[in-house]
Amino acid sequence: MTQPTSHQTGKRSILHVDMDAFFAAIEILDNPGLVGKPVIVGGTPEGHGVVSTASYEARKFGVHSAMPAGQAVRLCPDGIFVRPRMGRYADLSRTVQSIFRDVTPLVEPVSIDEAFLDVTGCVPSGKTAARGLRERIERETGGLTCSVGVAENKFLAKVASDLKKPRGLVVVPPGEGAAFLAPLPVERLWGVGPKTAERLRAVRLGKVGELARLGEEDLQRVVGKEVGSHLYRLSHGLDDRPVETDWEARSISQENTFSTFIPPGDWERIERVLFELSDGVAFKLRQDGFWGRTVKLKARDDRFTTCTRSLTLPAPTQLVEEIFSPAVKLFRERVRFGNHSVRLLGVGVTNLSREPLRQLDLFDEDPGGRERATNRARVADAIRKKLGDGAILRGRLLEGRERK
Repeated sequence: MTQPTSHQTGKRSILHVDMDAFFAAIEILDNPGLVGKPVIVGGTPEGHGVVSTASYEARKFGVHSAMPAGQAVRLCPDGIFVRPRMGRYADLSRTVQSIFRDVTPLVEPVSIDEAFLDVTGCVPSGKTAARGLRERIERETGGLTCSVGVAENKFLAKVASDLKKPRGLVVVPPGEGAAFLAPLPVERLWGVGPKTAERLRAVRLGKVGELARLGEEDLQRVVGKEVGSHLYRLSHGLDDRPVETDWEARSISQENTFSTFIPPGDWERIERVLFELSDGVAFKLRQDGFWGRTVKLKARDDRFTTCTRSLTLPAPTQLVEEIFSPAVKLFRERVRFGNHSVRLLGVGVTNLSREPLRQLDLFDEDPGGRERATNRARVADAIRKKLGDGAILRGRLLEGRERK
């Protein structure tokens, strides 16, 4: 295997690999009695909770991720509900990621069940590499399948992998991205949600090809300058982003600079902001498939005095509670601004790894508590991804916000 770079000149060869109904497929793999049946991971048959994912048999009834379990029961009364087992899913995810890295060192994990691979310059490349990868995953996991898109950039590869699930393999030949996209609905473009799609369809722009035929300035007048430029490029199949490897993700952080400074001693507001920042960092960790071990706090006062502090945890985490608690501790114990107001707060996590939950201590009082918390967080992530960030809001964050 040659060692390619994602910045080579000429045409690139990018794979997007997406495991088929990953969580449900694992449950079926471990329990062959579920083969051919509508399996729903997450929620309960009594209608409590939210669907995490569903087998393709359940999807035929309209069941999908982030759907309330009650609705799933109505759509699919014979659905078999299974509780998520994140530890088992993480184990098989590591197996799959290891196979990716045997193919190429240029792997960008997107989540626990999908990744981009740059196979430019590898032997084999393109469609042959995709077919071999798909067969190897199925063989070495005991039967799990994936769908693969092959194209000259990440956007086209992602769209291609979604078209013929499960066990699909779609190749977009170099230079044919615009033609490939033309007949697809505008919702296939990154950044086109329900509102943008409605605005586009109101002016008879329902297909990607119709956007591509429109001039960039005309499209900007419909959806705004920034979004218009973004959609114009995508509609022509243009995307020059490189595949970013693990080593490029050194830290994940969020910060907030306040237009109205926080008065000294307003601990309620400080903790509320730190929790919101920690929640955002935890969400990003889970989406990117990372666990972080070192929590970093950044604070700046009205004199522009900046203070950074860090604390390393006993084990890597993806949970907001385990990020928020040390962030508060660092602020209370190691930040000294005196009578000066706070103008900026930031929370970050470094020391990132792909290693999931720690090995449970023999005397852990709640051996399943951490995994249950992770399961709840992932269900909340699925809802946010489907319905928007405001779909789920923790009670702590309601203070100071308008209740709806």
